[in-house]
Amino acid sequence: MARQHSPLNPPANLTNAEIRITPSYKIISTMLAILTLGFLIGITHAFEADHLAAVSSLVSGKTDRNTILKHGALWGLGHTITLLLVGGVVLLTGNAISEQFSVGLELIVGIMLVGLGGHVLYRLRRDRVHFHRHQHSDGTRHFHLHSHQNQPATHDPARHLHNHPDHSAKRTLAVGMMHGAAGSAALVLIAAAAMTTPLIGLLYILLFGAGSILGMAGMSVLIALPLTWTARAMTRLNGALQLVIGTVTIGLGFYTIAVSAQALLS
Repeated sequence: MARQHSPLNPPANLTNAEIRITPSYKIISTMLAILTLGFLIGITHAFEADHLAAVSSLVSGKTDRNTILKHGALWGLGHTITLLLVGGVVLLTGNAISEQFSVGLELIVGIMLVGLGGHVLYRLRRDRVHFHRHQHSDGTRHFHLHSHQNQPATHDPARHLHNHPDHSAKRTLAVGMMHGAAGSAALVLIAAAAMTTPLIGLLYILLFGAGSILGMAGMSVLIALPLTWTARAMTRLNGALQLVIGTVTIGLGFYTIAVSAQALLS
C-alpha cells in the first residue's frame, strides 16, 4: 500500500527547505478562502434594509437603467472609501472604534434616511411630473421623467429639447460614505484587524468593498425594473411606487433613530 504523505509526514526525497515551504500552501489557501468570503459578505452587505432604502430613495425619480446602475455603484464606492480610510487608521494604529461612537453614527444614518425619504415625498408634491417619450437631435428616443415646476400650465413640446445632467451623483457617494462609517461596518474592521498583517487586512476591506459595489449595482438593476416599467405604463403607478419608497425610508429612519437613541441612553 502506498504511504500517505502530508506536511507533517513529507516524502523522504524532499529537502528541508521544501519541507518548510509545504505548510505555507495551506496558509495561503486559507487566506484566499477568507478573502473570498469577505468579497461574498460584501455582496450580501448591500442587501441590508437601510442600504436598500437609501439607494431606492436616491434613484426613485430616475428611469434610465444605466443611471440607476451608476448610482448603485457610487453608493458602494462611497461605502468602500470610508471603510478603507477608517480601516487604514484602525489597522495601522491598533485603535478600535468605540461602540458608543458607532451607535452615534447609526443615529446620524437614521436622520439621513428620514431626510432622503422626506425629499422623495417633497419632490412628488413640489414637481408636476409626467413620463413621455421624446427624441434627441442624435435620434435617440427614450422615456423620461419630466417636471413642469414653475412652468405655464400649457405643455410646450419644445421644452423637451434638453440635456439630462445628473447632479445627485455626489449625494449618492456621500450617502455611501456615511453608511460605510456606521453600524455593521465596524464588524468588517474587526475581521480585517484579525488578518495576519495590516496589508492583508486592507485587502480584505477592499474585496469586501468590491463585493458591496457589485451587490448594490445588481440590486439597483432590480430596483430599476418596476420604476422603468411603470414609467412606460402609467405615471400614477410610478408616483405610487415613489410614495411607498419615501414612506418606507422615513419609517426605517425613525426606527433607526429610536433604536440608536435607546442604545445611547441605556
